[in-house]
Amino acid sequence: MWRPSLIAIFAAAAVFALIPLSGSTYLTYLFTQILIFILFATSLNLLIGYLGLVSFGHAAYFALGGYGCAILLRTYEMPLIVAMPGAMVMTAVLAAVIGFFCVRLTSYYFAMLTLAFGQLVWAVVFKWRSVTGGDDGFLRILAPEWIGTPASFYLFTLAVVTIAMLALLVITQSPLGRMLVAIRENEVRAGFLGVHTRRIQLIAFVLAGTFASTAGALFGMFNRSIFPNSAWWLQSAEVLVMVVLGGMNSFFGPALGAIALIVFGRITLEITVYWPALLAIILIVTLFFFPNGIAGLFGARRGKR
Repeated sequence: MWRPSLIAIFAAAAVFALIPLSGSTYLTYLFTQILIFILFATSLNLLIGYLGLVSFGHAAYFALGGYGCAILLRTYEMPLIVAMPGAMVMTAVLAAVIGFFCVRLTSYYFAMLTLAFGQLVWAVVFKWRSVTGGDDGFLRILAPEWIGTPASFYLFTLAVVTIAMLALLVITQSPLGRMLVAIRENEVRAGFLGVHTRRIQLIAFVLAGTFASTAGALFGMFNRSIFPNSAWWLQSAEVLVMVVLGGMNSFFGPALGAIALIVFGRITLEITVYWPALLAIILIVTLFFFPNGIAGLFGARRGKR
């Protein structure tokens, strides 16, 4: 189980590393965005796919990572080696506080509470103009000179995302990952077997938020700015669609969903302005005919062979 997944991650990283050789700035920007959302979607799947809890406020941690890193970089002029981990630590602490309340509820109540906290984060970001820039956004986020070009920033993003994906793979294949699956399948039985379900759920919640903040920090530097809509519930819905489209029952499913949604979205926007309607149709078809997503479709074909 470990070896194929490790080979897949390193093989994908090797293929992605060839993108700058194309000489196309457009492709470099496109795949930088894809890499960021691969990490964002995979972090959410730690909750949905492995723990069985749906979060509608995951974008809050994405935005916290983006704003935290941007503020430390520009306002306090800290080096990236301090700013990015600092933003991750800050997000982890806030995720622990929010998660403490969220994991005490289950199912629909958990989902609604994550949505409420997500909107609370959005409101703070939107109103705290002196720190975040309010609805004008936080602008002129300057990355260090050594990653100042599109190609160098792309390779930096590729390295960070690869390391993060390896860490997530280790987590999902560890005893912690097995406990998450046990809680998803039968929380009561897992409790009887000695698993401290609330504690494990909180750990997963904090880990998911921390990895989402890493993606957010990269996103802020990539766009050279970050806006309150990064914490809005529609951003959470978009990454949730990526997870469902790719397949929440597979470790690589969310990555496939992120690639498919971003690439198809770019192609569709050049043809029609009705991309949201097409997205709704794609989601309906996926849920009815391919409930295991793209990854499940590939798995079914391998099974037939």
